[in-house]
Amino acid sequence: MKPQPSRSLTAASLLLLAIGLLILGLAGFLTPAQSLVLRPIMGIQSWIASRFAALRDLATSPSDVAALRQRNAELEAEVARLQQQVITLQEQVGEVEILSALLSYARTRPENRYLAANVIGEDVSPFIRSIWIGRGSDAGILRGMPVVTERGLVGRVVEVFATVSRVQLIIDPEAAVNVVLQDSRADGVTIAQPNGELWVDLISQEAEVVPEELVLTSGLGGGYPPDIPVGQVISVRRRDFEIFQQATTQPVVDFERLQVVLVITNFPSLPFEAPSP
Repeated sequence: MKPQPSRSLTAASLLLLAIGLLILGLAGFLTPAQSLVLRPIMGIQSWIASRFAALRDLATSPSDVAALRQRNAELEAEVARLQQQVITLQEQVGEVEILSALLSYARTRPENRYLAANVIGEDVSPFIRSIWIGRGSDAGILRGMPVVTERGLVGRVVEVFATVSRVQLIIDPEAAVNVVLQDSRADGVTIAQPNGELWVDLISQEAEVVPEELVLTSGLGGGYPPDIPVGQVISVRRRDFEIFQQATTQPVVDFERLQVVLVITNFPSLPFEAPSP
């Protein structure tokens, strides 16, 4: 039976082994062995770290998604607010441009007094062409007052209430305006057609009317002040067997885009019968 080594001998052997391995390691002789041993250990460690990171992301993802959704909602609300501000600023710029043009027009005709009014509605009937303005008797509006823009004649007030008024447009089939053609100086009367065209009728056959001639209010009849632009001649119908010739005109005012108008408050218009709605 072999004798067992003593504990001191075992300890001395392990110490010598450790010292030897340390010396070999410091000398660089154990580097290949270290790499061979550590490579699989590092792979296992990397795999465990990646799985731990995935579990951590999975555990924290609900709160991250909720935070992202909240942030997205905040950004969408901010975008909507900024868009509304842009729209408001654009509207304000448009109103300033319109008011500036109306002010320039009023300065060119200092003999008249004007009251600006917003267009707040329009009649949708195909047989009545009129608009509603946000001024009434409380502001001094009276029936018969002419209404213009910086481009020309709009119509005149036919109904007045405390805070609103109805304006009959010159393109209403019941409206008629005494006009004069600027170049030929021929008199006529506007007649609005159901299809939207504006004719000038009762033009003398002797008048030499040509396209692009400007049509102005004549002031005859007391309905409107003179020299307000009404339209421009597009074409002329002249027949030898008729007493008068006619001219088709294009109104100078865009009645589909009226926003602000000027009411001439000091024009002494004659009494008239307002058309029945």
